[in-house]
Amino acid sequence: MSPIERDIAQERIRQARNTSNLALISTAIATGISLLGAALLVMGRVPEGSVTTTGGLATSIHCLRLAKDANDRLDKLFADLNDD
Repeated sequence: MSPIERDIAQERIRQARNTSNLALISTAIATGISLLGAALLVMGRVPEGSVTTTGGLATSIHCLRLAKDANDRLDKLFADLNDD
């Protein structure tokens, strides 16, 4: 493996790690927002609760998709490296 390929592989690994960390933090925040929305629903504030819950769930789904894409790219990178 050439030094450039090694640098590219290290950068992809760094990006995948950062994306996974971002997804974990964002999912935790989105879970908190969803719980807040559920509390608003229970308190009878249906419009605010439904909007808050929907926003939290949408954010969580998007962040998990980003993490999955990063992991898929890493899997492809390792497969390419093993072929060489």
